[in-house]
Amino acid sequence: MKRIWLCATLLGFWAAPGWTQTTEELVNDGKNTENVMTQSLGYDRKSYSPLKQITKGNVKRLVPIWNSSLMNDQGELAAPTIYNGVMYVINGKWTFAIDVETGRQIWRTQVELEQGIVRTAFHRGAPAIYNGKLFRVTIDNHLLALDMKTGKQLWNQKFADAKEGYYATGAPIVANGVLISGVAGGESTTRGFLDGWDPDTGKKLWRRYTIPAPGEPGSETWPRNSDAWTQGGGPTWRSGSYDPQLDLVYWGTGNAEPYDPKPREGLDSLFTNSVLAIRPKTGEVVCYFQYTPNDVYDVDATDENVLADIQVAGQPRKVMIQTNKNGFMYVLDRTNCKLIAAHPFVKVNWATHIDMATGRPVLTDVSKRFAAGEEVEIWPSRGTSEHRPHLRQRGERAASTKARAAEANSNWRTLYGRHRQATGGQAR
Repeated sequence: MKRIWLCATLLGFWAAPGWTQTTEELVNDGKNTENVMTQSLGYDRKSYSPLKQITKGNVKRLVPIWNSSLMNDQGELAAPTIYNGVMYVINGKWTFAIDVETGRQIWRTQVELEQGIVRTAFHRGAPAIYNGKLFRVTIDNHLLALDMKTGKQLWNQKFADAKEGYYATGAPIVANGVLISGVAGGESTTRGFLDGWDPDTGKKLWRRYTIPAPGEPGSETWPRNSDAWTQGGGPTWRSGSYDPQLDLVYWGTGNAEPYDPKPREGLDSLFTNSVLAIRPKTGEVVCYFQYTPNDVYDVDATDENVLADIQVAGQPRKVMIQTNKNGFMYVLDRTNCKLIAAHPFVKVNWATHIDMATGRPVLTDVSKRFAAGEEVEIWPSRGTSEHRPHLRQRGERAASTKARAAEANSNWRTLYGRHRQATGGQAR
């Protein structure tokens, strides 16, 4: 039984207008600025608030009102969600409900891990809330549903085994009434997947592996007569975007495994380093785009795909945008996953450009020399030309290693530097 602490006095007299979060409220997240119901203040993952009270002129007048310990010495990576005056906060050790006005703790529920788990517990993303329940994952591959009023655990489903190299840190999302969760562990020669769940009961509705089995679409990009696909990577350790009009979830996948491309015979290794457009009710893959075929640099594609409706060549287009770790910014048509544009946003030396006809990077001699076994310098650095909430910390640490921090396209903070890699893709 999970341990739960309640502030009885506060619960007894606290008047809350309602606990049920509807699909309509999730779709319209951001319009009612009193609530923050999704990780990025909207399914489109723009992370933009329309509030205007805080400006450049008055921001220096902000002062602390309250603070509350989250009882976690690992630091905080997860964003909170807010509903009807209550802030829901998660980390690797605890789940909290906190009164936004006063900072008073309403309840807290401790995460209890399986025996033998030695990996440090941490959490990215944000708790998902829907229909009076809070959903989160734990480092030992459990998906939990808690009662938002009390913090009581309603159900608990284990979806992977830590002994096989899997772990979980990313936030699940609710799309069209289905709870969808991913998994980490691509560096541990696992096989990535997404799961769809009934949020009321915890029943698993479907599983979509990111690495196809023999005979499935995409299996031709893995060696024949080999079990490489069973350990091919493609983790899903960040959260997805969702277009409710198209009823499509867009979820990025991680690196191919192993980093050394020889066991993979230098093939494309679908569906690693890709974005998948998925039907939330069934897990069907409607379309996909692979950013980096035959990845040898660990430039995964798990970062958020930002959804927007923009004009392209004078025509309205529904697009998704990602600043990929390979150094290129991509604009895709989110109705069919076709490439619209791709340009470098940091220094890139492993490819000259993206071929607009095929969507593939055009490799330079640097990449070819690396594939031949020569030690080369690869720009950008592995896994650092990305958009993340904690890049400021990475930039501060990088200052001591002669890396550079820069602003790209005014909205994206990027970090890149020299990164030496030797035969087999091993970082040095």
